[in-house]
Amino acid sequence: MMTRGILVTFEGIDGCGKTTQARFLYRFLRKRKIPVLLLKEPGGTLLGEAIRKLLLRSQQSISAWSELFLYLASRAQLVEEVVRPALAKGKVVILDRYLDSTLAYQGYGRKLPLPFIRKAHHEFLGTLKPDLTFLLDARPEELSRILSAKGPDRLEKESLSFQKRVRRGYLILARENKNHVCVIRRQDIKRTRERILTEWEKFFQQVRSKKHDC
Repeated sequence: MMTRGILVTFEGIDGCGKTTQARFLYRFLRKRKIPVLLLKEPGGTLLGEAIRKLLLRSQQSISAWSELFLYLASRAQLVEEVVRPALAKGKVVILDRYLDSTLAYQGYGRKLPLPFIRKAHHEFLGTLKPDLTFLLDARPEELSRILSAKGPDRLEKESLSFQKRVRRGYLILARENKNHVCVIRRQDIKRTRERILTEWEKFFQQVRSKKHDC
């Protein structure tokens, strides 16, 4: 049984396969009897699910600023209601999207000011940061057929230039946070999975070593 929680996030542009890989890591940890919780953003609470429908399924126009605060509202509820209590119980919490998504999509994609987003996020959520982030990197041009086949949501219908700005934002964020962001170039599902498990095992061994040193 772990004595402290770990926050793991999965990030990447739409269609990169992060949700599939997040689910796989969740199942892998469960088989190892490691207490784990898998959550998605926006969502994870009654309020969050209502916001998710509004953000991703609504046909009405949503301004960039309204979009930003809806995402932050969903996240604030999720963190207070689910994430912090789970971490306090020593669980591994896997989040399918977190702050980096907001910075990449609303900051670099929508061109809202990054300092404002960071400050607002801090006011909403304090200093809760991921211990480990998997960024699944892919060129937007490679993913257009995947998105078309699955029936894209409101954000997935955005232009190629928008998706390129988002990807660029993610890569900038990764360079700024090398201590906890692992960039994984998208390959087939099996190879991507193997790379994630390798990086997870390295990270988890470091966590256990620090625990024994205390």
